[in-house]
Amino acid sequence: MSTPAEPWRGRSIHLVGVGGAGMSAYARAAHALGATVTGSDAHDGPYLQALRSDGVLDASVGHTAANLPRGDRVELYHSSAVPAGNPERVAARERGVPEWPRARLLGELSAMRRTIAVAGTHGKTTTAAMVVHALRGAGLQPGWLIGATIGDGLANGHWSEGEWLVIEADESDRSLLELEVELALLTNVELDHHSSFNSLSELRELFRAFLACAATAVIWNRPELLELREGPVVAYDVPHPALEPGGSRFEWHGREVRLSVPGAHNALNAAGALELARLAGADEDAAIAALAAFPGAARRFQRVGESLRGALVYDDYAHHPSEIAATLQGAATLEHRRLVAVFQPHLYSRTRALAGELGRALSAADVVAVLDVYPARERAEDFPGVSGLLVAEAAADAAGGRPVYWLADVDTAERVLRDLLREGDVCVVMGAGDADHLAAGLVRR
Repeated sequence: MSTPAEPWRGRSIHLVGVGGAGMSAYARAAHALGATVTGSDAHDGPYLQALRSDGVLDASVGHTAANLPRGDRVELYHSSAVPAGNPERVAARERGVPEWPRARLLGELSAMRRTIAVAGTHGKTTTAAMVVHALRGAGLQPGWLIGATIGDGLANGHWSEGEWLVIEADESDRSLLELEVELALLTNVELDHHSSFNSLSELRELFRAFLACAATAVIWNRPELLELREGPVVAYDVPHPALEPGGSRFEWHGREVRLSVPGAHNALNAAGALELARLAGADEDAAIAALAAFPGAARRFQRVGESLRGALVYDDYAHHPSEIAATLQGAATLEHRRLVAVFQPHLYSRTRALAGELGRALSAADVVAVLDVYPARERAEDFPGVSGLLVAEAAADAAGGRPVYWLADVDTAERVLRDLLREGDVCVVMGAGDADHLAAGLVRR
């Protein structure tokens, strides 16, 4: 992946937390632009492995001051999960190396292309991936920076010479305000990231500021969302999609759209993506044809395989009650004997705030299994009494006698679920942590 001009040649960019879905995409862009890219992450993983295999960089696993390169033109960028006491950040300050949050690099990249930014509490990754597929199908050759691999063997980031750049705009650390945006899409707004936002009102003001920076906005047709925008706006909706096993149909501007990813939420995602593609100049029929073949982004209702006894196993990133509900509604369109929902809560702060709602959303399944909290950047001692058991108890209260399992760790969950799952079952493993390891383990022979 390269560009003829390589305008960043001579820059040395060091990315702390480069194994993340977002930061690894920025590494690809910086490498394509000619920079020397280095980086580190606390753990190895698929994004680091992909960066190595694609020749972008050979990142260090583990954080140490020695990882920071020598030289006069070194710049350090860190993910929002990397604390100020990280040894590489400390070394940068001691050496006078410029040290910036990832948002600064993202803003610089967005200023280099006509940028399409997809924002909202839910659906950002899938909608942004759909935009990329629609534009590619219409021959527009966009670049993209998205928080997951986007299907058809495409990475989470790509820098191209096309005029458009598609970005998944993240609200969790307010980095979306650093973007230079021509076309913005707002999918929805619900309170999440409880350690960052004290209220829904605070979050709404953030999205209002984001939309104010865009020349044109595409917004789900809901009054509480449309009122966040002053200026040109395109409202979209899919009131009554025809849901089919594993897909849907709906009408958009007098044309039929068919999808092979399930659920009403994906029909809505597709409608928003098509509006953006139309505004970007894509041929509408070509964009629709491209979405008909869209296979889904990684960890978004991604089929992993079959369990030992023939159950279908899916992996999904859902970690908020609305996302769980939408995922299970989509899964229910598949032919099944039992729908089995397996959930790993993500962050103690979110679990404390939403345990009841998470449990109620999970109770739509025939069988529920809940793991303990994936802590990410949080510490259990800061949240006494908070665990995944709160979610399991809420699910049991709402399940009307249907079985709910409390399986605290991945090993226990794998052992129990291997015996539980049978042919005809559809099992959806959900969570934003490492629940994908459990999904993979359930299909491992």
